Amino acid sequence: MTHSLTPNLDRVAGPSDLRNMDDATLTAVAHEVRSEVISAVSQTGGHLGSSLGVVELAVAIHAVFNTPMDKLIWDVGHQCYPHKILTGRRDRMTTLRQKDGLSGFTKRSESEFDPFGAAHSSTSISAALGFAVGRDMGRPTGDAIAVIGDGSISAGMAYEAMNNAGHEGRRLFVILNDNEMSIAPPVGAMSSYLSRMYANEPLAKMKSLAEGFEAALPPPMREGAKRARQLVTGNLQGSGTLFEELGFEYIGPINGHDMGQLLPVLRAARARATGPVLIHCCTVKGKGYAPAENSADKYHGVSKFDVESGTQAKSKPNAPSYTKVFGDTLTDEAARDPNIVGITAAMPGGTGIDILAKRFPSRVFDVGIAEQHAVTFAAGMAASGLKPFCAIYSTFLQRGYDQVVHDVALQNLPVRFAIDRAGLVGADGATHAGAFDVGYLAALPNMTVMAAADEAELMHMVATAVAHDSGPIAFRYPRGSGNGVQMPERGEVLEIGKGRVIQEGSDVAFLSFGAHLAEVEAAARLLEKDGVSVTIADARFAKPLDIELILRLARTHDALITIEQGARGGFGAMVLHELADRGALDQGLKIRTVTLPDRFIDQASPDEMYADACMTRFDLYKMAVALTSSDGKVVPLTKGA
Repeated sequence: MTHSLTPNLDRVAGPSDLRNMDDATLTAVAHEVRSEVISAVSQTGGHLGSSLGVVELAVAIHAVFNTPMDKLIWDVGHQCYPHKILTGRRDRMTTLRQKDGLSGFTKRSESEFDPFGAAHSSTSISAALGFAVGRDMGRPTGDAIAVIGDGSISAGMAYEAMNNAGHEGRRLFVILNDNEMSIAPPVGAMSSYLSRMYANEPLAKMKSLAEGFEAALPPPMREGAKRARQLVTGNLQGSGTLFEELGFEYIGPINGHDMGQLLPVLRAARARATGPVLIHCCTVKGKGYAPAENSADKYHGVSKFDVESGTQAKSKPNAPSYTKVFGDTLTDEAARDPNIVGITAAMPGGTGIDILAKRFPSRVFDVGIAEQHAVTFAAGMAASGLKPFCAIYSTFLQRGYDQVVHDVALQNLPVRFAIDRAGLVGADGATHAGAFDVGYLAALPNMTVMAAADEAELMHMVATAVAHDSGPIAFRYPRGSGNGVQMPERGEVLEIGKGRVIQEGSDVAFLSFGAHLAEVEAAARLLEKDGVSVTIADARFAKPLDIELILRLARTHDALITIEQGARGGFGAMVLHELADRGALDQGLKIRTVTLPDRFIDQASPDEMYADACMTRFDLYKMAVALTSSDGKVVPLTKGA
């Protein structure tokens, strides 16, 4: 008979089982959860370091609080793997981030233990306060517990929520998971403030961490404990911590990996809290797995890996990634132009801005998870005469939209927006899919909006953005490798609002915007086998549109199909609007717009997601055949196509 490697975890079907265990057994469960997380992520890839940092925290919270009646909200949610293992999803962990599998984040539709979905940061305290109000107004909900990292708490939204929660004075628990390491080393005054607290960590070894605990100690120890707390929280000078100033009772800092500290603190806080409480836990990202602990990024996001060595499986791409092409091209341009600066919101590696930072560190600004600030900061730089490149993922730029409208477009300031992760992104799923940026940017007066069809086009668009000083300009490009096209020595400055014709035909015209061009070209090859003559044009610009090109395509073809890797209301909508205004639809032109469908698409590989969206070469082929066949019926695909 084989002995299980996880004898204690095997007794946990859900959090209620943890509540019958003693503290020593809970400690053992945490060790087993940690090895289970490492094993699962080694097979799937995903967010490893952040999940390893909260193993004890996840076990302790579920053991002390009455989830799912009590609402546990993980900020961002990329650290929720231990939570998923403990809440009935252990047998599905090897489906993480795959088609029809578990989400890599918390998700309401997945489990009653996920009361609030997240994948963008700094939302947890706001949501937890919402649950607390629901409870106080008679809804069937218990306590609300928000777990937020030191990187996430650098964002303004977290402070807005804490300020409101302190003012409301409702019973609420915020656990600050302080590992001094967000995706990139956290920046700014908030991080150094937490670091100064962290420096007093030995004082937190005292059994009592707040006045409520001090009363339980024998008199000789009581005074020492009180003094320790005053030292930690700054009360000797008569002022509390920032959190106390905001109206929270502050407990900590405590060791977030020591169940002997975590369990009694959480139990006492739950038993005694009347208003908002902040529990400051210090943790180590990647804890318990040496390769992660010793890595610069603590294995924040990993591909599949070998558990023994920690070596990650890397595919050998034939072409550089779009992100690297952007970083290299911007750095090359910055070497020629001292006014070029880069701004990122806690994603220097993810956006390629780290390449610029290595060569010109004084010209790169990582503002932390603060997209609103990043955009207006860039606007101020542009107003001063600098050439700011604001590199932010499509979905993260959504967070700074008012600033894009009010501070950049309205004032016509030449901020350059480099928008990574455009289109469907694969394993991160709907929360990270760059679906809406074309629509939300092209709607703005003064804005120029471009999309790169391939990595060489991206080089041209960086050069175009450098040269464009008369207003804001944006260019979008996808995650992943380029197409392996021939790369120029240096990007050329494109004529604003002018597309290009790739090939001329007569029956059907494909007007492509962005990185779906290779799929369009593949569809054209299928059509040509069937004797359909195809024109392919790359629009390059959604704003301003190449009206001359669009009208020519409409005039000289029976059918026109626009294609974009974005939602309805984007490029295709702009084209339809212009054609309608100019009467080009009055003579019976057959036109179709291919966009992402009007729904969110769950995680899968990018190819599977585009198939779900009906945007493959075969879908385009069928659409073109239907438009060009005399009876309007779809003919069968060419044999072997």
